[in-house]
Amino acid sequence: MTTAQALEWSAPGGSGVPADRLATLLGRDTLHPPLYASLALGVRALVADGRLPVGARLPAERDLAAALGVSRVTVSAAYRRLREDGWADARQGSGTWTRLPEASGVVAAWIPGAPRQGLLDLAHAAPSGPPEVADAYTAALAALPRYLPGHGYLPEGLPELRARVAERYTARGLPTTAEQVLVVPGASGGVTAAMRALCGAGDRVVVEHPGWPNALDVLAVLRARPVPVALDPGDTAAFVAGAHRAARQTAARAAYLVPDFSNPTGASLSAQDRERLVVSLQQQDVTVLADETMVDLALEGQRVPPPLAASGRPGAVVSIGSLSKSVWAGVRVGWMRAERPLLSRVAAAMSREHGAMPVLDQLAACALLDGLDAALVRRREQLREQRDVLVRALRTALPDWGVPVPDGGLALWCSLPPGTSSSVLADTCEPLGLRLASGSRFGTGHAFDDRLRLPFTQPPAVLRAAVDVLAAAAGASAGRAPARSPLVL
Repeated sequence: MTTAQALEWSAPGGSGVPADRLATLLGRDTLHPPLYASLALGVRALVADGRLPVGARLPAERDLAAALGVSRVTVSAAYRRLREDGWADARQGSGTWTRLPEASGVVAAWIPGAPRQGLLDLAHAAPSGPPEVADAYTAALAALPRYLPGHGYLPEGLPELRARVAERYTARGLPTTAEQVLVVPGASGGVTAAMRALCGAGDRVVVEHPGWPNALDVLAVLRARPVPVALDPGDTAAFVAGAHRAARQTAARAAYLVPDFSNPTGASLSAQDRERLVVSLQQQDVTVLADETMVDLALEGQRVPPPLAASGRPGAVVSIGSLSKSVWAGVRVGWMRAERPLLSRVAAAMSREHGAMPVLDQLAACALLDGLDAALVRRREQLREQRDVLVRALRTALPDWGVPVPDGGLALWCSLPPGTSSSVLADTCEPLGLRLASGSRFGTGHAFDDRLRLPFTQPPAVLRAAVDVLAAAAGASAGRAPARSPLVL
């Protein structure tokens, strides 16, 4: 989706969602009988995960029918189902518009919704919080009285936290001072703030393909244009060459990259890859935004190469990190490592939006960073066990699936057998108690419908039960067996 389209679709007077664009997002070859129900589910999924804005006008029935190669009766029935279920509204003289059902709990964005009884969410890779989180907040409460005499506004972040982050960068091979660190509201907040500072409407931004959905969504809101470059974990040198060509051919303004255990592929760039990539992009005046959220999740004891910024001149790379994956997403503390001119602009913009980061959370982050290395030993052991359980279960129950074993990160990027659609699997699994994200959520258009990302962030028993449902759903979608009863844990 382009940004201009995203904004236009949500505007009351906009021209609405183009039929060919919606057909591309839905996937013309992923509809399954009954077609009207499959079409309604597809539109609902696009609204629920934020790819279709709430309040967007859907295409005329005749236009969408032609774009999808189905009858107008099918589209009419699908729109009727959406209206009946609260996912659409008809406005006389204005067509059909997307909406959210009342009390649905859906946030219409790429984040997990509120937990629902009997529903296992494997759409998102979010590990549970360890005991260290509670201990950190206890320590933070004890330290808080020292800060109460002040006004509590720290636009650039708590000095003690910035110093700790700088120390960790220095230890990784990138000399850093506290003045080069800005505290931000989680990695997503940092990525959004950096993208706003680096690019605007019409600017080209090189991105990994597949890649993190929220980054694509932010670019859409900014009306920037993503330039996707294929990323294969087995050939990262080809990605480096592709990024160089894409930047040169499109006059890209910036590049958004995840150099360590990329989401969803698990790919990592070698030290040589990093140097070649950064040198190439800085020669073309392309600023690199390096998302380092996964850097601490090396699961095989390997040493992660120095940060991307260690290979470039000052200002060539903006680094973003957080505690959301290594510790817990409920700790909404992240950081940006860059040069002072950019940090000052970002800090001013963030202050206008939300004042400053909570002092208590930053104190807790200090405590968590102090004990992070020890906590990571346990976190990695847990993730490694869960990864291996999920791999074994998948290879036993679904031997025709391609199940790679990443050496870090939080998820598997599985390849499906010919003719198997991740969109159809997601549709089939939801009523059985298992929520999945279709592979296309990680790309532009409807690419990767033959892929499925499966996080290994749940306990082993839950992962085995989820694979049982997946196997039943795969059999049902292929017409081999009836779907089983809902997930029971």
